[in-house]
Amino acid sequence: MLVLAGEVWEKVLAKCLEGAPLEACGLIGGRGGDPAVASRVYPATNAAASARVYTVEPRDLLRADRDEEAAGGELIGVWHSHTHTEAWPSPTDVAAAPDPDWHYLVVSLRDLEPTLRSFRIRDGNIEEEPVVLQ
Repeated sequence: MLVLAGEVWEKVLAKCLEGAPLEACGLIGGRGGDPAVASRVYPATNAAASARVYTVEPRDLLRADRDEEAAGGELIGVWHSHTHTEAWPSPTDVAAAPDPDWHYLVVSLRDLEPTLRSFRIRDGNIEEEPVVLQ
C-alpha cells in the first residue's frame, strides 16, 4: 500500500496538467515499507520530450536522491502521466522500471477526471496496489 500526502498528489497532478500534451514525470520520496509513505515530490524534466514515453532527466534524479538523503528519507518511486491512455504501465514502462522496490504511479489524463493508480513492477510482472490519500 502507498500512502500519499494530499499536497504530494496536488503537486503531481499540477505538473501532469502543466506538461500536457507531453508526458510529465518525477520522483516521490519518503519512507518505504508497508505501508510506504510518500511525503515529498520531485518534478523532473522528461528528457524524452514525448507524448508517449518518459525518461527522468538524470540530473533531476541525482538532485532528488541527494535531497532525500539529507532529509533522512529515500526515493520510493517514480510517477508519470499518460496523456492518451489509461493509468496502466505500458510495455515500455515495464521494461524501463529500474527498481523492484519502487512504487510506479501513473496518472491518466485521458478522461475528464484524472486517474491515479500505483503499481509494483518486479521481473516484468505488474501488481496494482492501493493508494490512500491523506
